Amino acid sequence: MGHIKQTVALKDVKCFALHGYYPEEQWTGNHFIIDLTTEFTPLGFDDELTQTVNYEDLNSIIRTEMKNTQKLLETVLNNIISKVIEIYPFVEKIDVSMKKLNPPMPGQIGHSFVQLSYSATN
Repeated sequence: MGHIKQTVALKDVKCFALHGYYPEEQWTGNHFIIDLTTEFTPLGFDDELTQTVNYEDLNSIIRTEMKNTQKLLETVLNNIISKVIEIYPFVEKIDVSMKKLNPPMPGQIGHSFVQLSYSATN
């Protein structure tokens, strides 16, 4: 029999936050969309939350880190990864990305995009 991998994710988490490099961005804020995906070898299938990643926890981590104003979106994403690992050390892979809707730049830009990926193995 093969090896089972489990994925638990949240997609399109919408937040308003004050992230941005320039002071104006931190005053006016912006809308963001976050995707967070975790992958791991299942701990078991006994129908208990202790055997998996609880996506309510993932939502709480995202919302908490989005409240902590940062200049760089990369910093926010790195903090999200660190919190997931802290709560769920068995997670083997994490992908987290953020879209900043209508970034304040000349022209019509739908969103900027930043993504970080973590792997417990190289």
